[in-house]
Amino acid sequence: MKKEDKKKIIKKIADTVKEYENFYLTDIATLDAAKTSKLRRECFEQDIKLMVVKNTLMRKALESLDENYEELYPLLKGNTAVMFSNIPNAPAKLIDKYNKSKKIPAFKGAYVQESFFIGDKYLKELVSIKSKTELIGEIIALLQSPAKNVISALQSSGNTLHGILKALSEK
Repeated sequence: MKKEDKKKIIKKIADTVKEYENFYLTDIATLDAAKTSKLRRECFEQDIKLMVVKNTLMRKALESLDENYEELYPLLKGNTAVMFSNIPNAPAKLIDKYNKSKKIPAFKGAYVQESFFIGDKYLKELVSIKSKTELIGEIIALLQSPAKNVISALQSSGNTLHGILKALSEK
């Protein structure tokens, strides 16, 4: 491969890392063509970009960026596929779904919400991370619940008071 071609690929990888907030490093080498195609289809449906990269090109792309990704460099061995997503837990859920059957794709590590997660032990934590929209939804529900409780209490106590006053007036 020519140097110019390598530079273009490195720039493309670096641009993709900048474009997405989170990325996961996995190993999909043992998947056959049909399973790889199925994984790519599921990634597309969940707005996850799957990219198979050469380790040296990935490392050079990460080195060209402003942030420090040194913790991920030891993971760039063997076959590496990168799952890019703006939803922090989407790739983790997909990897976990596949792992329940045969440990493929193998989870190497991830860069999620400006933190590094290295090794299989963090996969369950990554699955449970909530996305920004999920957190906003929970906050809105929490803010609405006291208002709903007050309105409900006023309506029920109003009926109770009305019933008491009616009973007293009839006597």
